[in-house]
Amino acid sequence: MTKFQKLLSPLPLGQGGPTLKNRIIMGSLTRNRNLVPQQVNIDYYTQRAKGGTGLIMTEGTLVAPQGTEWPNAPGIYTEEQTAAWKKVVDSVHRAGGTIFMQLWHVGRVAHPDMPIQKATGKPVPGPSAIAARGGKFRQLNDAEYVTPHAVDNPHDIVMEYSQAAKNAKEAGFDGVELHCANGYLLNQFLETVSNQRTDKYGGSIENRMRFSLEILDEIFKYFNKKQVGIKLSPAGGYNDVGEHTMEELRATYVPFYTKLNEINIAYIQTMRPGFGDPMYGGVPRSQKELDIFKEFRHLVTGPKFFANYDYSPEEADQHIQEGKADAVVFGRYMITNPDFAKRVEQGVEFTEQGNPEKDLPLWYGFPEGHPEKGYSDYEAKL
Repeated sequence: MTKFQKLLSPLPLGQGGPTLKNRIIMGSLTRNRNLVPQQVNIDYYTQRAKGGTGLIMTEGTLVAPQGTEWPNAPGIYTEEQTAAWKKVVDSVHRAGGTIFMQLWHVGRVAHPDMPIQKATGKPVPGPSAIAARGGKFRQLNDAEYVTPHAVDNPHDIVMEYSQAAKNAKEAGFDGVELHCANGYLLNQFLETVSNQRTDKYGGSIENRMRFSLEILDEIFKYFNKKQVGIKLSPAGGYNDVGEHTMEELRATYVPFYTKLNEINIAYIQTMRPGFGDPMYGGVPRSQKELDIFKEFRHLVTGPKFFANYDYSPEEADQHIQEGKADAVVFGRYMITNPDFAKRVEQGVEFTEQGNPEKDLPLWYGFPEGHPEKGYSDYEAKL
């Protein structure tokens, strides 16, 4: 009998949503392989479906063309991309998997000199003309982030999300996840550090969460509420977001969690502190002391509570047993172990997770002509 009984137990997401075969979630992992999914992407996701993953999240998938730091990050804004993603989904389903698409807009952390951004003829957008510190656009001699153009009409971007959700539905996805974390556009609208608008999308927390809620309303035209999740990173840090005090953090996130619970979506994925946390003036950017379970778990009674960041299977199982989380999201384990869930179940040793210093080139790039390197060429043992 496996020692991870809770982690390996099924999880129904609610009426109209899928039932997951286990509580092992594959996190969204930017891998920078193809703007339009190809056979190598089909292979990659299918391997992890065959490996027994409870729920596969796609890499962050762009809802519109943007000049991101990853020029080969895929999108879901053209017919060609939609048709290509359908091949991925169909293969995952044939392998017995469940797959959600993560909908993504990077907002102010794009760059105007990236070719894709240039081709749009549009400026880099943000809720306000406030630049994020940091950025490292390797194709632009490590250029940093710029001051964005304050979006004139946020509803235009809401409708880009609407079209993306429609396309994801046409591609056959089992659901979608809204990326409202890690300093990307929805996160930028939510927090006071990046949103100083004076219209109906800024000021009060009710106004600052309006952008995300309007997008959810559009997504609900195509997906049942129990087919929709959201990702949050309230501790901040990455991409220079995060409220500056715990009091400000609570003032932003307690109402947002409360509202999401009221809407009763499928799940709320919450990042623990520590992911990519930069230092400014020798001080960590994030609220490292944040206890996501103490602050937010009791607010989530309808949606499932997914916990993310730096988990071992042992800690994941323990947190599910204790009721802290309903499921746990894994990242680096999924890169190097396509059959991670089966290895957990059968007690088979894991391939080393990988080291950011050593393996970064293959996490976000590949030798010319060999996109499978460090991507779909990891061996499944089971």
